[in-house]
Amino acid sequence: MASTATSLVTRTMMRATSLAPRSDDRAAHQGGILEGANPSKYDPQNPIITFIIQAGIIVIFCRLLHYPLSKIRQPRVIAEIVGGIILGPSVLGRIPGFSDAIFPEASLPALSLVANLGLILFLFLVGLETDLRILMTHWKVALSVGAAGMALPFSLGCAIAYGLYHQFRGDPGLEPISFGTYMLFVGVAMAITAFPVLCRILTELKLLHDHVGVVVLSAGVGNDVVGWILLALCVALVNAGSGISALWVLLTSVAYVLALVYAIRPLFMWILRRNGSIQNGPSQGMVALTVLMVLASAFFTGIIGVHPIFGAFLIGLICPHDGGFAIKLTEKLEDLVTVFFLPLYFALSGLSTNIGLLDSAMTWVYVVAVIAVAFFGKLIGGTIAARLSKMIWRESFTVGVLMSCKGLVELIVLNIGLQAKILSQRTFTIFVVMALVTTFATTPLTTALYPPWYRQKLAAWRRGEIDWDGNPLDQDGPSSVEDRTSFEKDYASDIRRLLIYLRLESLPSSLTFLSLLGSDRPDDTKRVHPSKAAGRKPEESTPLLQKKPLEVHGLRMLELTDRLSSVMKNSEIEAVSPKDPVVNSFHSFGQLNNIAVSGAVEIVPERSYAEILLRSVSEQASDMVFLPWSESGRLSETSNTTAALEHSRQHMLENGAQSHFVATFLKEAPCHTAIFVNNGFGGAPGPKAPEGLTRSKSRLSMKSNHGIPAAPLADRSHHIFLPFFGGADDRTALRFVLRLARHTNVTATIIFMEVEQAQSSAEVEVGLASRKDGVEVTESSARESMGQEKGFFVSLRDSLPREQEPRVLFEIASTTHPLGDIIERAKSEMGQSARNSGDLLVLGRGRGSSVNFRTELHHLLASGGLTNSVGSEVSQSLGDVAQAILAAEVKASLLVIQAKREDRTAP
Repeated sequence: MASTATSLVTRTMMRATSLAPRSDDRAAHQGGILEGANPSKYDPQNPIITFIIQAGIIVIFCRLLHYPLSKIRQPRVIAEIVGGIILGPSVLGRIPGFSDAIFPEASLPALSLVANLGLILFLFLVGLETDLRILMTHWKVALSVGAAGMALPFSLGCAIAYGLYHQFRGDPGLEPISFGTYMLFVGVAMAITAFPVLCRILTELKLLHDHVGVVVLSAGVGNDVVGWILLALCVALVNAGSGISALWVLLTSVAYVLALVYAIRPLFMWILRRNGSIQNGPSQGMVALTVLMVLASAFFTGIIGVHPIFGAFLIGLICPHDGGFAIKLTEKLEDLVTVFFLPLYFALSGLSTNIGLLDSAMTWVYVVAVIAVAFFGKLIGGTIAARLSKMIWRESFTVGVLMSCKGLVELIVLNIGLQAKILSQRTFTIFVVMALVTTFATTPLTTALYPPWYRQKLAAWRRGEIDWDGNPLDQDGPSSVEDRTSFEKDYASDIRRLLIYLRLESLPSSLTFLSLLGSDRPDDTKRVHPSKAAGRKPEESTPLLQKKPLEVHGLRMLELTDRLSSVMKNSEIEAVSPKDPVVNSFHSFGQLNNIAVSGAVEIVPERSYAEILLRSVSEQASDMVFLPWSESGRLSETSNTTAALEHSRQHMLENGAQSHFVATFLKEAPCHTAIFVNNGFGGAPGPKAPEGLTRSKSRLSMKSNHGIPAAPLADRSHHIFLPFFGGADDRTALRFVLRLARHTNVTATIIFMEVEQAQSSAEVEVGLASRKDGVEVTESSARESMGQEKGFFVSLRDSLPREQEPRVLFEIASTTHPLGDIIERAKSEMGQSARNSGDLLVLGRGRGSSVNFRTELHHLLASGGLTNSVGSEVSQSLGDVAQAILAAEVKASLLVIQAKREDRTAP
């Protein structure tokens, strides 16, 4: 016994001695590359280094690929799929040692773990994006188009599955499965539609609120939900060991869905309402709770034999869309998922795709057959169903093409099939090629079948404005013809319908300008408390509202970004518009200023701003568009913008995107247009450079504006200066200034600049234009035109209403240097009252004028008479005179007016 105990103690001591650190032992290398370590070598005990290399290469590569593809309006998923294929064995994997160095086999489980976590979160976002209210609202068309769009490709998929099953079932890596399960999977892969990519394409092509877009979106929602249910059934059949096990999996899944809808969702809604997250957006605690619900649901559907992504998708479906909760929750999660996690997942798909396996004629026959079945099955099914729903043929074909979009949802389905060993690597590659082709073809085919001009023609035909050949039809009943006639008789001096482009940073100055167009008559009705009104004789009062008030429609345009939340906002724009703070402020302003207002929000790509504005002009039948120049130095703004007004005036005018937008709109504008460049209009200072920190004796270490309220304006007057040279734009500008001068707070100076030819060769040769609206003119005809413009000017001066005479000054001045004289006079007229509500310098854009300013402008810029702070793009969009005024830094806001097309003739 003693010897046994002694031997046990001895062995224990020896083991402890062997485990204890010795003086000559060293810790793990911490010097890294400084000690000669190879960071690209995979270390199972420290896999993070290899993972960072892999993730960095994947994200950068996908971003670089997306840039050229975005120019042809392809969704990001195309770049991610192609990027994965290039990184895989099809292209770069053929380089000796590339895969072993960058994507060693031992590192793929860690990469797959992170990618699948991202996939779970992405499917949750897909569920959030799937608004079942659309399905319930348009259930009839969703049922017909969705059912036909799934039934035909599903049937054709089952037919081609027979050949695929028997041709490739001998491929390595497959588990023995029944033909019925294989057929179900292939049918689902053929029938499914990529709802997230479809939403993105509809938004990009501005079809989301079109009749075609509504039909496709409704059918896509139903297609998406049914497709995931069928895929879940397929996975359950694969994972189940017997038929009775598959039945239990199915019943458990149904019970779980019922529990989510009738137990978990009401409890979740109660928590959200109590927490205020529906009204104010999800708090950090609610985001944590929601993510935990997603992971718990994914865990449950995973352990019962269904893929974890279905649990995440179901939680997304039960999240409320009330109060924009789903949009706000998406905004908090989407960037990390779409920028980081999804590219990893699709890169893994690419690593499993080997184009080299398509090495026989029979394999390529099946590639073409699979593409044909997937595309034409969807096309024919969707087209026939849409046609039976009383859509015209061209619309019906567009519906079929859009329903054929596969995208990332198809890749997710295929990866599930690969992981479940339903598909071999060869058949997986065949289906990946099919997904790429069908997704790539969706946008160009839709654009060709259903272009914007055709949509406009179709809308006018449905409104009864034209016949099918495009010929106008006579309209019975009330119309705006009478109003238009009286408008022309009044020399277009009255504006009845105004469209204003709403921007957050320009809102104060825009509303101040708009107030000058409304009535300034006070409401002189004496108010009496209702309880004291008995027995009193009602007093007569002048009605506050005008006989026919100004109608103003405000349009706010937000940029459509790559984010899912941006697409969701666009799909729910009817709920977003009334809650937009800028539109709400605009509505309140109209009610307080006797102006009939309406407002809307559009979420579109920046390149489509001009097109959307032109469409709104047509829809609203606007007489004039008020277009404020960006004060933040950016064309686009987001819904939660904190516009960087610290930009200097130079930065404000160097915005090339803004100049291009204005020039594009003016080129096609069918009505009068006023471009407004703010410089303290309304009493607020224009954009200025940020002040630096200064040292001073104070208890505050930083500059502070706390406790310094803005004083109310004591002087609400505005002074307007208009130099008149003639031409359609100047005539419209003159009429509009007289319209503004009706307001009692407005004074105006209007000068007719009679340009004379310079006599001395030493003087700058300005003189009269040799071309007018692109047509050669002689000096005599130019002088005759100048005489007609002078007659028009005198006629308006002599017909000035008596109440405006004290506030409006007409002058005639001769000049040989019009730009120099205008600048000198403007500086003497503008900015003289430091406490008023801002001065305004009004110009015509200069088309149709008989005066040439270009030579004098170049001379002033070359001689240093003007600064070069204003780019040539401003001249192209606003005109030469406007460029000179802005470069001279006159202390006034600028309003540049372009006449409508019908007014571009001599008076």
